[in-house]
Formats: sequence, structure tokens, C-alpha cells
Amino acid sequence: MTELNNNLTLIPAGAFSYEELTDVYNCTRVDYIVPMPMNAARLQKYVTNYNISLDASVVAVDGNEILGLSMLGLREKRAWISRLGVIRTNRRQRTGWTMVNHLVEQAQQHKAEYIIIEVINDNYPAQQMFFKKGFEITRQLLVLRRPPGPVKLELPPATIEEFGEEKATELLEMRRAKPSWIDEKESLVNAGSLAAYQANLEDGSRGWLVYQNTAFQLGRLVIQTESGDPAAVGKVLLAHLHKKHPLQDTKTENLPIDDPHWPAFQALGYLEIFRRNEMILSFTAEP
Repeated sequence: MTELNNNLTLIPAGAFSYEELTDVYNCTRVDYIVPMPMNAARLQKYVTNYNISLDASVVAVDGNEILGLSMLGLREKRAWISRLGVIRTNRRQRTGWTMVNHLVEQAQQHKAEYIIIEVINDNYPAQQMFFKKGFEITRQLLVLRRPPGPVKLELPPATIEEFGEEKATELLEMRRAKPSWIDEKESLVNAGSLAAYQANLEDGSRGWLVYQNTAFQLGRLVIQTESGDPAAVGKVLLAHLHKKHPLQDTKTENLPIDDPHWPAFQALGYLEIFRRNEMILSFTAEP
């Protein structure tokens, strides 16, 4: 427990049950740009998937009144701020700033070389707070969705190989593009239910797709083109995915806006839901 000025106290999130943390989180998101409501089971899975340290994460309180919540993910030499929120009636009273400072200190104590935050593009007050702390925007990330539906594209002939979780994990080890925290290999492996496709086109182009397949939704898509045009390879891979799973909704997060496969997603009917700005504060070295 950390006692601060103005009666504000930061209590480790581990002192609360998942039900209590869920209530706090949902209260901070009532009027948020993208609400993203939680339940206790989903929050527990979130903590596991993203290596959230509940001991380093905090709930801000003033006496018996809960003011806000912020979580910290910790992996080797890096940290990630997530689920930062302040209850509406307590905003602009430095609660968020106090929690951010605490999480930055926690990241440094755990020997992180840098700390990351993803801020929704239109959330200007949050961006200004992070700019003030020294964070810099590194890139824009897209959150995409595709409703169930047929594939109507005409595609070049290709040979498709299908793989399970073990091969999917191996492919993620070969990824060249820089992932965000949400789609790092650790996040995908923790989430489980992974599968993969590899496509070989007649012109010599080839590439692979890793994805998560759950009962109601496909997601966590990672595409890499090994040779040829990424848009063409991406179309073949995504078309096969949706022909194989025509009844499932698809959501994938944090595709960089300059990713060469973005045109393939658009061609397959993916819609941009919103954008995030990835912001990084370096401590000792560039990430």
C-alpha cells in the first residue's frame, strides 16, 4: 500500500478479488470512447494472457471510495500499461497521473528497458498525459473486424497447408515484423487455440497465417509473406481462412497502419473499428 498526498492511496490490485477488480474496471469505462466491458472470468484470462502482475498493478482509493485502476504487464526487459481508468467523477484530479508514475517506477524496479501504452486515437487527454511523462508515439495500430460471410474474390491458384498449434508457435518465432504487446508470441501462446495456414502460389509467392480459433470467433491474426506481393499472398491466406470458417465473426487487433497486408484485409471485407497510438517511454535502451 502506498499513501500519497490528498488522501489518495494506491493498493496493489492483488489485494482485490477478480469480481472487485471487474466492478472497478467497468465503472471507469462507463463513458469511455470504446467501453470494452469485462466480467470476472474474462479479466482473469486477460491477466494470464498478457502477463499482468497484480502486485505491480494498483487500485487508487480515497478512504472507502475507489477512484481508479491501472494494470502493468511485465515481460523480460519490457513493461506494458493496460486498463488504466479513472471513475468519471474523479477525473482531472491527478489520479491517473499518480497511477502512471507508480507503474513507471514499478517497471523500472523490474529492470524493464522501456514501457508501452496503447491509447485510443481520439483520447487526447490521455495522450497529453503520456506526452507530459515523456512517452512518444511510435506507430498507429488498427483494430479490425469482419462479420461472417462468403468470400467473393477471384484468387490465383495456390497450394494450402494447414497446421496445428505446435507449428503455429514455430511460425511466430520466424516473424520479422515488430509485434505489439497484444500480439506478441507470448500473448498468443498464452491465449491458446492457435492454428496456421501456409500458402504457396503458382508464381512462387508464399507466406503464412497464424490465427486463434475459438467457438464463436476467429482472431489474433498474424500474416507474413516470405516471397512475392504481400497483398496477393494475404488475400489467398485470408480467403482460405474465411472459406474454412464461414460462420465465425473475426476480430484482430493492432495491425500497424503501414502493414503491407492491410490491403488484403480490406479486400476481404475487414472494417476498421478504431485506431490506437502505441506510445513508448525508454529507460535505458531503444526497444
